[in-house]
Amino acid sequence: MSSGITSEKQDGQKHDWAVFDPEWYGAHYADVLHCLGVTDPAAYADFYSTHGVALRHSPNPYFDESWYLNRYPAVARAVVEGGFTSGFDHYCRMGFATHNPHWLYDEAFYLASLHRAGGEAFQPARLGEDGFRNGYDHYMRVGDAQFLSGSWFFDPMAYMAGAGVAAPGGTPYDQAIRAGPTPDTAEPRLSWYFDPDWYLDTYDDVKAGLQAGAWRSALHHYLTNETPGAYNPNPFFSEEFYGRVNHDVVDAVAEGRFRNFFEHFLIFGVHELRRPCADIDLEVYYRNATVQQEVGRGDCPDAFAHFLAHMRRPEGDASFLKESEPLAKKLHLEMCRIRLPLLLGGEIDFSCDRPDLSVIIVAHNLFSMTLNALASLRANYNGPIQVVVVDSGSTDSIRQIERHVRGLDVVRFPGNVGFLLGANAGLEKVRAPFTLYLNNDTELMPGAVGHALARLRDGGRGGVRTGVVGAKLVRTNGLLQEAGSIVWRDGSVQGYLRDQSPDMPEAGFVRSVDYCSGAFLMVRTEVLHELGGFDPAYAPAYFEETDLCVRARQAGWDVVYDPAVVVLHYEYGTSSFVSGGAMIARNHALFRSRHADYLRHKPFQNALLVAQARSADREQKHVLFVEDRLPYRFLGSGFPRANDIVHALVALGHHVTLYPVFRPTEGREAMHGHFPDTVEVIWDRELPELEAFIKSRPGYYDAVWIARTHNADRLAPVLVSCAQALAGSQLVVDTEAVAAPREHMRRVLGGENMDMTVVQMLEHEFRHLFMAEKIVAVNERDADMIRAQGFGNVSVLGHVQDRVAASPGWDGRQDLLFVGAMHDRDTPNMDSLRWFAGHVLPLLDAMLPPDVRFSVCGYLDRRVDLSWLAEHPRVSLLGRVEDVAPVYARHRVFVAPTRYAAGIPYKLHEAAAHGLPCVASSLLCEQLGWSAGEDMLCASVADPQAFADAIVQLYTDHALWEHVRANALARIMRENAPDLYRETIASILDFS
Repeated sequence: MSSGITSEKQDGQKHDWAVFDPEWYGAHYADVLHCLGVTDPAAYADFYSTHGVALRHSPNPYFDESWYLNRYPAVARAVVEGGFTSGFDHYCRMGFATHNPHWLYDEAFYLASLHRAGGEAFQPARLGEDGFRNGYDHYMRVGDAQFLSGSWFFDPMAYMAGAGVAAPGGTPYDQAIRAGPTPDTAEPRLSWYFDPDWYLDTYDDVKAGLQAGAWRSALHHYLTNETPGAYNPNPFFSEEFYGRVNHDVVDAVAEGRFRNFFEHFLIFGVHELRRPCADIDLEVYYRNATVQQEVGRGDCPDAFAHFLAHMRRPEGDASFLKESEPLAKKLHLEMCRIRLPLLLGGEIDFSCDRPDLSVIIVAHNLFSMTLNALASLRANYNGPIQVVVVDSGSTDSIRQIERHVRGLDVVRFPGNVGFLLGANAGLEKVRAPFTLYLNNDTELMPGAVGHALARLRDGGRGGVRTGVVGAKLVRTNGLLQEAGSIVWRDGSVQGYLRDQSPDMPEAGFVRSVDYCSGAFLMVRTEVLHELGGFDPAYAPAYFEETDLCVRARQAGWDVVYDPAVVVLHYEYGTSSFVSGGAMIARNHALFRSRHADYLRHKPFQNALLVAQARSADREQKHVLFVEDRLPYRFLGSGFPRANDIVHALVALGHHVTLYPVFRPTEGREAMHGHFPDTVEVIWDRELPELEAFIKSRPGYYDAVWIARTHNADRLAPVLVSCAQALAGSQLVVDTEAVAAPREHMRRVLGGENMDMTVVQMLEHEFRHLFMAEKIVAVNERDADMIRAQGFGNVSVLGHVQDRVAASPGWDGRQDLLFVGAMHDRDTPNMDSLRWFAGHVLPLLDAMLPPDVRFSVCGYLDRRVDLSWLAEHPRVSLLGRVEDVAPVYARHRVFVAPTRYAAGIPYKLHEAAAHGLPCVASSLLCEQLGWSAGEDMLCASVADPQAFADAIVQLYTDHALWEHVRANALARIMRENAPDLYRETIASILDFS
């Protein structure tokens, strides 16, 4: 970078930080120039070079000379000593790569923002290849015009909203730094992190200085004053508090590595969820699922900004929603009325010969609502549907409904016979193998009919076929009517989770239930014929669907609640009978007398027994599975194994509640397809709420499966407190991987002083295993270490893999593959990549053709930067992929250069199952118990050349490749079969 000052702009760009701007200079320093008689703009550049640099003048609005020299004292000393003519000279010659040019721009912040937005596709090191001198150059030429932010303290949208953009075609940052001081105008808030109104009200000296023209703005004062630790940026951050409680930061601020404590907080502390002041606990605040979701999708950059934006913990106001129901119903009716003209004219057509489904709708008036329900039904399912409308004595346009809807079968009664008798009359018209009872005050959410049909068509569970499917019913106010329903021992009934949010985890899993509401009830037609439809004894209303579902269960059919079937229900919109207590009492007594045998096995009505009562499957065992995080397969690091265990528990017929120690940061959409739909995934709570969660379900869990030894430590006080609620429950601690040897090796490799032996570390690691009735190890090696500590109740549960049926051969594969999750900078996978890239890749460059790539695949935490690896011409960063099968299928050799690890590397089993042979470290070969040279090739990580030779040998020797591949596949089929895996888990729990 040249140190000379020029008026020529690079590539003709409008904004350039590297040039002298005479127009701006003349306006900005008009008083000095006028006083010294410099009036010719052509002389401004010479004046700047001869006098301006000594006066700490800036050459353009994009570089602040005074601030730069104050911010970087070493640069100021170098200028005094003659090494540079000015701070600007330093920035142009070398500082552009490491220093910030202006108080309103931060290079690291901007590059990190680009990296988050562009993922691995954006590499800061490649800016030069694209013609940019640094991130600031990119910001001036591209980012500002795209309304990107260049620092924590400048939000372009906030600037435009508060101050506007003066010049046509101007960009926010350019306009903001060119703007002069406005002492008589309220200062706009340019970011969440700085509150100018509070700042000026709090610091009178700043207000006085601003009025005197000493500062351009309150923000200018905060970012440029010479005592930065004396001022707080907003009422929710305290310099004094942060420095007092964070002793590890004090020296760094004192040494000038951070301007003040707030700078450290913005760069590191906010992501570590440190407290910004005594009254705000960011860790607690961030536990809120809504906060995590909104931060995760970029609505707010972090939890602190979210707090400043909301000033409270966002929660749904259920009380307001309950109170709003009358208004919500009126709005629903009004929307039906508005839609009515659009639904007339016969465009809704149900004409068909062989229907997939017959739908019975009993209607008494409410023409607009009925047409809305029919339109929703037609839009919901494209297959052939027979619709039977039972006109139960309507006096409105229902009497001519055939004029507006084609293909209907209509049954008419002169008077209102009610739902039960009308539905039974409609059943006589049914022609399809499945029948749906649907209220005419409903609206179907996407996929409702298709999901219900799929549930009826599947094979059922545990040898019991599904006969009835019910829906998640949501009222017009957005709260649940029911998520399945409960029958208590006295015959009384309860809609499960009424008045709760439809998004509750407890409402989000498939289960057998006593009954579901008749507002949406899909039944096998053969079941209805077998049972004779609804029992007329319950006419005109109440308990008819309860009785039907119980009779179906007693006849050997399953009644299933499916949360994928979502229906908006007006509720009571079709009822014209007086909801008298006498009628309810009569049918309650009738139901109780007819189903005494069924009821005697039901629990008594009690709030603490709702969890037991919500499922009608009395034989099913309940397992509480506790993991660090929800075990998504893409997370790696032992989570795929936990995911496999959950699937196996479900396959064994058990109900699983999945509870994370840490609330998930992934959006709820990430859960889709990762767990069986019968699993109760508690995504909105974490460890601090676990005690109350268990106590709310006394006696519910038959087993508690704790994944990872360190979670036994975390849960120890919870288990003691919940001993009564967990009485009779088995406690299983699955060590997943014994960590002490791995941690010891990591410290040795890092040259750390060892204050504990491996044996002492093992004793510490296993200190809470005494609580467990069953201990699980991932391999015999770990099991032996646990037994050596005096534990005899140890089982071995490794990994499950099923051989991939169609796996490409030698000719269809190319390149090397590494798979591993990178959760932070100090994981074994990161160490593996650093060692491999530094010691083995340079050797391979001379041993393999240049077109042989090294692919790195796996989850990458946003805090982990692999740009250093991407610079290698042979490396391809694939990042996280939804389906790893195609990745395994196209590579020829799997590489696992692990120097320290625990347990068994899941990725080696997975690669072998996909027909991909492996070169791994000797450590992994030992952990697997495989034969070197037969099942895999191994080499010591102490010998990079031997490792490179093994890779080249396996990559180029076809016969060896086929031999190793076949042996590894045989191992998988022999040792990791799904059936064997389930049998092992069954023997561990031993519910017999």
